[in-house]
Amino acid sequence: MSYQTDYQNTPITTGGESSYQLSPIQQGMLFDSLSGQQPGVDIEQVLCSLRENLNVSVVIKAWQQIVQRHPILRTSFSWLGKEVPLQTVHQQVELPSVEQDWRNLSEGDRTNQLAAYLQADRLQGFDLTQPPLMRLACFRVAETEYKLIWTYHHILLDSTSAIIVLQEVFTLYEALCADRLLELTPPRCDRDCIESIQQQDISKAETFWRQYLSGFSAPTPLVGDFSRAGQIPAPPDNYLSAAPEIRLSSTVTAALNSLIQEHQLTLNTLLQSAWALLLSRCSGSEDVVFGAICNSRPQALENAESAVGLLINTLPVRVIVSPDLSAIDWLKQLQIQWEKLQEYGYAPLGKTQEWSEISRGRALFESLLVVEKYQINSALQALGDNGQNGST
Repeated sequence: MSYQTDYQNTPITTGGESSYQLSPIQQGMLFDSLSGQQPGVDIEQVLCSLRENLNVSVVIKAWQQIVQRHPILRTSFSWLGKEVPLQTVHQQVELPSVEQDWRNLSEGDRTNQLAAYLQADRLQGFDLTQPPLMRLACFRVAETEYKLIWTYHHILLDSTSAIIVLQEVFTLYEALCADRLLELTPPRCDRDCIESIQQQDISKAETFWRQYLSGFSAPTPLVGDFSRAGQIPAPPDNYLSAAPEIRLSSTVTAALNSLIQEHQLTLNTLLQSAWALLLSRCSGSEDVVFGAICNSRPQALENAESAVGLLINTLPVRVIVSPDLSAIDWLKQLQIQWEKLQEYGYAPLGKTQEWSEISRGRALFESLLVVEKYQINSALQALGDNGQNGST
């Protein structure tokens, strides 16, 4: 696809509004949203610190063109009066944006203003029936420094897709500033991926998951009375900054990488094993189950990795902590199991729970492990810009 530097020449990827069904995880996310969950949940914010003389109007133009390029960014959701929820792609939408100059504020005031905006912005959320389910804010904090905030509902995008969008935006921005054409390969539409997933044999998935979860009848509890009672406490007012961050030392990281390479393991396997051991020791059970996120892009679908959307799924991971196996043999067994689970990762989590022996109304698991190989920071810095980019 060729993009002209004039926004008016940007091709529209759809000739009109079209609707299609949701991916399995979108269905679950929509259900949670309608169930009155805490405000701010499933709202994603990406904060980019850009140390350059930014042309804000061109940034907005680049974003608008990328919105036109990917149908999911022009999508709304509807469910009332329908047999199944649908997502509708609109022909064209206007991306909301806010621009403010904070250069006259003290450093402390700027910090407080930014924290207040992020908190209010997250809690504001989105009306899922009104596109676009994303917005921008740009705050100038110094002569050549800006804070660019991209907020979107998680029902639109997974982390892989968010990285694709950001890379395209900044690449297009550079092209627009240089007044040159940019050739972008047409992406695979997320609708193709969803339709491919829906064509999978659900009966085979049912047979597999029933056997896999056979004999497991109670969710593995987390530490704390609230999880055992099924009650999740409301987050504190400062929960956006309250999450702890732990960084492994270079020595520990090198040792883990050496172990991975020597025994042909993956980081995902190591983290799943560590979490399983923790749950086992906290719960006193050798048989534990937790949730894990997998990529649901159909491998047989050409160019599926270029698709932008929420193309992941949540799978129950059952681990038997066996003292009879050596650590390495146990890790290899877990890795083989994870590969097998992904073969049947197209089944909605709600169905998987129905096929389990967990009593209706109880969660299949109480903890979720997410392993992300690529971070937004490194992906954006690889573009060669002279700024620092981060996400919150």
